[in-house]
This record gives sequence, structure tokens and C-alpha cells, in this order.
Amino acid sequence: MTGDISIADPDLGEGVYDRVHAILESGQLADGPEVRRFESEFARYCGAEHSVATTNGTTALVTALEALGVEAGDAVVTSTFSFVASANAIRLAGATPVFADIDPETYTIDPDAAEAVVREREDVVGILPVHLYGLPAAMGPLCDIADAHDLFVLEDACQAHGAAIDGERVGSLGDAACFSFYPTKNMTTGEGGMITTDSEDVANAAASYVNHGRDVTGTRGYDHVSLGGNHRMTSLAAAIGRAQLERLPDFTEARRANAAYYNDGLANVPVETPTVPDGMTHVYHQYTVAADDRDDLAAWLEERGIGTGVYYPTPIHRQPAYETVSTAAATLPNAERAADRVLSLPVHPNLEPAERERVVEAITDYFDSQ
Repeated sequence: MTGDISIADPDLGEGVYDRVHAILESGQLADGPEVRRFESEFARYCGAEHSVATTNGTTALVTALEALGVEAGDAVVTSTFSFVASANAIRLAGATPVFADIDPETYTIDPDAAEAVVREREDVVGILPVHLYGLPAAMGPLCDIADAHDLFVLEDACQAHGAAIDGERVGSLGDAACFSFYPTKNMTTGEGGMITTDSEDVANAAASYVNHGRDVTGTRGYDHVSLGGNHRMTSLAAAIGRAQLERLPDFTEARRANAAYYNDGLANVPVETPTVPDGMTHVYHQYTVAADDRDDLAAWLEERGIGTGVYYPTPIHRQPAYETVSTAAATLPNAERAADRVLSLPVHPNLEPAERERVVEAITDYFDSQ
């Protein structure tokens, strides 16, 4: 058998080394002009007016919630089918996450379920939809709900760099959005995050929060006007990010090509391939199928050197850290069923044609053997 096929393969590329070396030579390693350039370029890429860089996706979420004015006693509606950071950030900002069920086909938050929660509670101040696996959530209906109830919408776009609805990229669709640059994401800074927004007030509040509450609108650098922390991105991370952003369109094209190959190759086997609603651009942070015998299929692929992942095996409302946080409906059946059935396949840009062929052949052989 040939070599193993990994579920992820971060690709920095040769050009990044020159950029990092230039920063090292400059001596300005912490927050500085390189970060400002990255912020500006990323905002322009998303179609947003402002960006604020942070240390990671989680601090981006916490910072954005703080900048949007979330306070103790507030509640924010979000998906239970996500990485735990989506809900943790709400708690870290002092509010309560309230979970809504997902659309069983897209795995993103169901607008009807979100609206039901909003109508049941008087403490909801915002909605935090997750663009899961690289597919945008149903932002049109969610924003309509928010407008009707005077709520903010904060996009968790940590898995969706470049995803779009009707040509409008995520990061520009809500009141603010957050991205992660963890190594396995569609682009990386090693570790880092970004907030995008069209609101100057939100951007200023976020920039202040990541810098110990410093006044970012005046000229006196050591006036600290509010509570904050040290969540600033380094210039080294920004240099990597700028190089990665230039390559993001190529990364996205490769991911989408790999996904299209899987869609065709798996059309006649009993797995559910990703659903992409009309008008949506999926960027395939993960290519996720669903199967009733998910665990057996994963074991079969592992035996053949094919890496897979289960994102996520336990909905957030079932996590031990949330046992005492009674913020979910009695049952969230779509999320719980998805957690038992989803399986992500290698889709990263470095996947070779022969490797994706091996994946399809192995899955076909599995079902032929049953």
C-alpha cells in the first residue's frame, strides 16, 4: 500500500519564509504595521469595512461579543453542533449560550429553530450562527429574525474563509464575524484570529479590548478606558497570514475540485454527500459525509491508511462542561443524529488525484463488502 492519506496537510509555501525573515530582521515582532496591513487586506477580501486581528479564533469571538455589548444576564442563540469554542466564547463574555437545532441537510443552525428560541425568551440579545465545514449558514432568514427582534448577528466564520452567499463573502453578512487561522484551517497564521465588521464603533471597541482596553481613538497610548486583555496578533503571525491570504483563492479552488470529485465518485454509494443550497459557495474546510455505520466505515478507511475525522462526536449541550448549563431544548434531534453519522474525508489542497481516487475506491469497496 502507498503512504497514508492525512485528513489535513497545512501548506505554508516557500514565500512565507522571506516574509517572516523580514519581520525578524526588522525587530518589530509584536503588534505593529504588518498586523495593520494584514487587517486591511483581510477586510478588503471579505468585503468588510474593518478588521481587527487577534491571537486566535476563540479570542476573536470573545472580543467581538464584548465589542457588541454583551453583558451578564444576556443570552445568545447558537448552534449546538459546532466546536465547543462557539459556546465557550459566549460564556467567557459573561452571557449564556442558548442552543437551537440544526438543519439536518446543511448541519448549520435552523432559522426556524433559532426563531422559536428567540420567541420563548426575553433575554436573547443576539444570534451566533456557525458556518460549519465551510458552508455559510442561512444568513438571510437569520438576519431577518434579528432585525425583527432587534438582535445582533455575529458570524462564526472560523471554518469558512472565502465562503459566500450570492457572491457576498462571509465576514460581511452580519454585524460582525470571526475567523480562525489555526494550522488546519483554509488559511493559517500558525495560530490567530480576525474580526470583521462594517461598524467603526464595533471595530474600535474590539481593537481596544484586545489591547488592555486602551483608547484607540485618541493620541494618548496609555489611556485605558475599559477592561481588556492582551489578545494582540504578532507581526510574525501577520506576515504568515498575508502570504496565506494571497494563496487562499488557489487553496479554495483545490478544495472545491476535490469535493466535486468526491461528489461524482460517491454518487452511487449509500453515504450522504454535502448539501449546498442554491446561491451558496462552499469552501470545504471539511468534506463531510453521513452514514449510519459511520464508525465501521472510519475503521475500514483507517486500516487502509486513509485519515478521517468526526466533527463533532458530541453536541455541545451534551458536553460535560455544559451539564449544568440548561440552555438547550429538551431534545435537539437533528444535531444528535448528525453527531452519530458524520465523517469527514481528506479534502485539503495538497491531496493528489491518486489519493482522492484511493478514498473513493476504499469507500466503494467497503459497501461492496457488506
